Amino acid sequence: MKEKFKRSGLEKQIPNLPQEVKYCSKCVVSNQRPRIMFDDDGVCCGCKNAEYKQNGIDWEKREKELQELCDKHRRSDGYWDVVIPSSGGKDSAFVAHQLKHKYGMNPLTVTWSPFLYTDIGYRNFQNLRDAGFTNLKCSPNGKLHRKLARLCFEELGDAFHAFVMGQLHYALHIANKFDIDLVFYGENGEVEYAGDPSGADRPYRPVSEFTHNLLKGCTLEELIEYGLKNKDYFTKDDYQDCDLIFYNPPPKEDVEKKDIKIHYYSYYHKWIPQENYYYAVENTNFEANPERSEGTYSKYASLDDRLDGMHYYMRYIKFGLGRAIEDVSHEIRAGHLTREEGIALASRYDGEFPKKYFKDFLEYLDITEEHFWEVVDSYRLPHLWEQVNGVWQLKSRIV
Repeated sequence: MKEKFKRSGLEKQIPNLPQEVKYCSKCVVSNQRPRIMFDDDGVCCGCKNAEYKQNGIDWEKREKELQELCDKHRRSDGYWDVVIPSSGGKDSAFVAHQLKHKYGMNPLTVTWSPFLYTDIGYRNFQNLRDAGFTNLKCSPNGKLHRKLARLCFEELGDAFHAFVMGQLHYALHIANKFDIDLVFYGENGEVEYAGDPSGADRPYRPVSEFTHNLLKGCTLEELIEYGLKNKDYFTKDDYQDCDLIFYNPPPKEDVEKKDIKIHYYSYYHKWIPQENYYYAVENTNFEANPERSEGTYSKYASLDDRLDGMHYYMRYIKFGLGRAIEDVSHEIRAGHLTREEGIALASRYDGEFPKKYFKDFLEYLDITEEHFWEVVDSYRLPHLWEQVNGVWQLKSRIV
């Protein structure tokens, strides 16, 4: 008899989840989002940050800080002076265009390739390049990347994690290689989207925080070691040590010696994704999808990769929070939706299965549909899920 799939403990966020589910009284996010905090009135830290952005921040002062930062790093010899990780999506297009045309910087955009480009994702990548930006794109060892994606799917509940490791670190390597000590990301997701709020008044994030806050508490070394010991599809013959370089940050001594810092544009400018979209359409020819993305109602976010939808679906399985809840929460905080409207949209779309590219997902990871559902069901936590007449249902709904 075939042994049932059992996940490891590499995903270190799960044990810290509260066993009683509570929803924010202002938006629709729950306390199952890792590192979220609620105040005594039941308001999440994402909503508190939105209030702080509206009433507690002197944005003119923040922009002056940005101007001073750019003045410090801007070069006059025609060389690049800032690295911007960019897929060609609306947010990185907004940041790159603003830094170049409003603040006189000379950005080098860098791209960690998606697993499987969508047609519109690749067009937007080309559109940003053609709007006047030099780009370096890294495509990692495909054999290794596929196996890492499968390993991340099975043991972290998120195949997309293999992409995230390179996305976070590749820009730092390029900055180090080309002696550029300023790196600009778009938003600080922990602050903007109801994670750890401690960085609200800090313009940059140290690399030392990546593993805990952005990488599920699991290092690449832990992941590789587990795979080599426990997976028959993963062996040392699949890669050379150099193939792993961009999944990790550069040597700590290089980053500290050159004082390379990752700054967040959302610290200096009020971060509103919908407005970033309008800006990118006007200035970099960004294109939205002609149809809504599966799992939500929106058409302009996370369009690059055919595996994106499964990333959001697995978050729904693990935490009961899918793509629509994230989009709704952003727009409630920005004043674009009421909570009642948000609940209606989330109830309709959250958790929708991403079937459009499901076959591509299975083929990319080289797994069967049966194995896929075994892994999925291993991440259904008992305090979140129950079976009713043989059908899985969330125990708690937005109220």
